[in-house]
Parts: sequence; structure tokens; C-alpha cells
Amino acid sequence: MKVVGTREELKAARDAAAGTVAVVMTMGALHEGHAALLRTARAEADTVLLTIFVNPLQFGPNEDFDRYPRTLDTDLALAREIGVDVAFTPSGEVMYPQGAPAVRVDPGPAGEQLEGASRPGFFHGVLTVVNKLFQLTRPDVAYFGEKDYQQLGMIRAMARDFDLPIDVRGVPTVREADGLALSSRNRYLAPAERESALTLSRALLAAKTEGERGGDAVAAGLAEFTKSPEVKLDYFVLTDPMLGPPPAHGPARLLTAAWVGATRLIDNVAVELP
Repeated sequence: MKVVGTREELKAARDAAAGTVAVVMTMGALHEGHAALLRTARAEADTVLLTIFVNPLQFGPNEDFDRYPRTLDTDLALAREIGVDVAFTPSGEVMYPQGAPAVRVDPGPAGEQLEGASRPGFFHGVLTVVNKLFQLTRPDVAYFGEKDYQQLGMIRAMARDFDLPIDVRGVPTVREADGLALSSRNRYLAPAERESALTLSRALLAAKTEGERGGDAVAAGLAEFTKSPEVKLDYFVLTDPMLGPPPAHGPARLLTAAWVGATRLIDNVAVELP
């Protein structure tokens, strides 16, 4: 595996790449969810690029940019084990040589709901860095996790609306045996907080079960949160698969976000309404 940190090194590695080129973009602190993305890319593409960059643009002023876990050595070891061809690990100066960009991608109204409403400017930062990395890596296909379901949809919309010749593919959420969705931020959780964090997946499962038998999915999910007063709910919603109004029947999506202590977690599941 070639590890590169400059634009020039990346360009040379990309120019030398053969066949279908896939990219997986991460902020590091890799876990089995990231590994699933990389393994899927390895199975489906000829060349696999991994990017590791903690993007300051998507963190608000009171969020966890400074303490976000940075585990580059172990990240690269996992990437080598999976068979990644090139790892791009730029500094902030490499990504933003003129400083914070004056022009950013506007996510539009869809980016102002759910995560966008709770974290103003979040999707401006996400889409800006993803667009920059798309330009730098020039992939044929890009893999993103369904755990960040709204983010996946926003990136697909950007690729479509900007006519980017990139196939954006989602990979299912990877969970612990007890149902907790894998996240780099899970390592912030104390043992008691980790137990409380299961409220998110339990609420989604209760809502999915109730919704698929014709009941009130959202009410069932919210009831689970009342059992864990130490968990501060941000949102729990039912939408269509494109995050529009919930359908009366057919495919839908349940999404939630909540604070467990000082850690904010998100999760979602697909549901089929009868």
C-alpha cells in the first residue's frame, strides 16, 4: 500500500491506477464499519483508494474537532490488511491551501433538516470536502455507509446535480452483537453510557416492528426513549427513502439522533409499511 500526503503524490498514484478505481472517504478512527466499506470496494474494484482526513469544516464551534480520535497508525495497518492500494492522508494545509474556502457547496433545503437542523453548516462542510476529494481522487465509484443515511443521500444528490461521473454506493450499517451501530464516537462512551446508547437501536427496532404490522412506528420508538431518561433525544422521524414525507405504504426510513452523556450518536433503519 502506498501512503501519500500531498496532492502531487496522490495525482501520481491516481494516474498509475488501472481499471475501476474506488474511493472510501473517512475521518479515520477506523472500525469494522469502515472495514466493510473497504472490503466491499476491494471485492468490486481494481484499485482502492482510502482517504483519511478530519475535516474541520463539518464541526461546529462547540463540537468535538479537537478531541476527535486520531489513530493513523492502526488505521493504516487495517487498510494494509484489507488490501487498500493507496491511502491519502493530507494535512489541513494540503486540503485547504488558501485557508477556509470562500466558496462551499450549498446542500439546499434538504440539507437543513435532521442533521442539518441540529448541526448548522454541517452539510456545507461535508459536501465541500467530499467534492474536493472527488476532484483529487477521480474515482469511478465511491462507497459510503448507510449509518450516515442523510449524508449518503446528500452526496448522491450532489453527484447527480453536478454531473459527476461517479457511482455513489451505500453499504449497510455494521452493528455490534447487541445492536449498537458502529461509530468512531462510540469510544467516547463510558460503560454505563454504552448501555444507555442501546436505546437508539432498541427504539428503531421497536418502531420498525410496530410500523411493519400497521401501527404507529414513531410512537413506539419514542416510548423506548422514555425508558432511558439519561438519553437526550434530538429527533426520531419516519420518512420516505429519499427523506421526504412518510409514505402511507411501502418502503420508508426511520432515523434518530440522541445525546448519550456528551456524545451525540445517530442511527437509522429501513422499514416496509404494509
